Amino acid sequence: MDRTRLHALLARESAEAERGNPRSRAAYAGAGHLFGRVPMTWMNKTAGAFPRYLATARGARVTDVDGHTYIDFCLGDTGAMAGHSPAAVTEAVQRRFAELGGATAMLPTEDAEWVGAELTRRFGLARWSFSLTATDANRWAIRLARAVTGRPKILVNSYSYHGSVDESLIVVGPDGKGAPRPGNVGAPCDVTLTSRVAEFNDLDQLERELAHGDVAAVLMEPALTNIGIVLPEPGYLEGVRALTRQYGTLLINDETHTFSAGPGGCTAAWNLEPDLLTIGKAIGGGIPAGAYGLSAELADRLLARADLDLVDMGGVGGTLAGNALSVAATRATLEHVLTDEAFDHMARLSARFETGVRDAVEAHGLPWSVSRLGARTEYRFASPAPRTGTAAEAAADPELEDFLHLYLANRGILLTPFHNMALMCPDTTAQDVDTHTEVFGAALRELAG
Repeated sequence: MDRTRLHALLARESAEAERGNPRSRAAYAGAGHLFGRVPMTWMNKTAGAFPRYLATARGARVTDVDGHTYIDFCLGDTGAMAGHSPAAVTEAVQRRFAELGGATAMLPTEDAEWVGAELTRRFGLARWSFSLTATDANRWAIRLARAVTGRPKILVNSYSYHGSVDESLIVVGPDGKGAPRPGNVGAPCDVTLTSRVAEFNDLDQLERELAHGDVAAVLMEPALTNIGIVLPEPGYLEGVRALTRQYGTLLINDETHTFSAGPGGCTAAWNLEPDLLTIGKAIGGGIPAGAYGLSAELADRLLARADLDLVDMGGVGGTLAGNALSVAATRATLEHVLTDEAFDHMARLSARFETGVRDAVEAHGLPWSVSRLGARTEYRFASPAPRTGTAAEAAADPELEDFLHLYLANRGILLTPFHNMALMCPDTTAQDVDTHTEVFGAALRELAG
């Protein structure tokens, strides 16, 4: 890669982004009352000097305040995997909030049992409870695991993603031991006191950590997603399940991003058997919603414990968890939008996207790789594809990433700003994918000179 050329192209695209988005630039400059000038600090994770401000969104399209409309492959970093404001969810929310009234009343609704039954059909876990985010679902799953096992520690994979859960912010350090994830803010204690860590796809390392006998649960994504897609090697997930059972450790599958694998995520697609499952983001169709599921055996064990206050002290989901509005949105999303048929459509388009990117990369002889997980495709600046989270992190190239993101955005295409991820929704079309293929190819030709 000619870095001098890359720097010149990045400077050109950055200048074009500033020139072409005056209202977004002004809005950002004037947001002095917001911490970091944005309503949520992740919104600063964007290529260029400022984020583009949202005006409208529908289906697979977003329009910013400067009037530019984009093909959206970011989809709210999975939160809008159902598409923006899908009609069925819009109708359900309108009916619940405006017609029936009452977003939250600390009373259950009949929709909740429908959602629980549908989640059981999709993922296999027998009992369900709700939260507002997957982070909250993970926090409660961790507490339940500690309660039922009497063990203090949680094991995660290096560079896996589980929201802002304190126990998950640990990586494998250069010496092969657990270390705080770089950049973590305000850790309540040394993360090695609460957590153990193993590289994804490394069963030997996993067994060494489980052999200490103090791990309540392995909390894992069935495929890493937020450090670039890292897929499991043959036999790895089966080995994880065998080792957790051997050492009396519970297994929690976090399907928040891996839900892209199909209607029941990786758990259904790959016949996995977790003790608990957590999910959030996409299931609410854009309305905040999360859930955690338990096997029937684990649920019965917990409910039989008279010493556990699962009513009051167990209310980790918060006052708004399971509220009528979120549950209505979740039912509409699962019943009418993110259906089995929709996932078939999304997977086909993702495969088309993968082929387009792979062909362009190979045409230029670039040492990059492309990975796909159902409706989600991602390319990495490494070949072969990284097999661990640490290797995936080492393959990052922020300048090259920023150039590609700006090049695409300046031409009407949004990828997930955290990495090179493209997600399909039910409203994505083959023409959308082909447009990306064309523009991506043009970017590579400019890089080649």
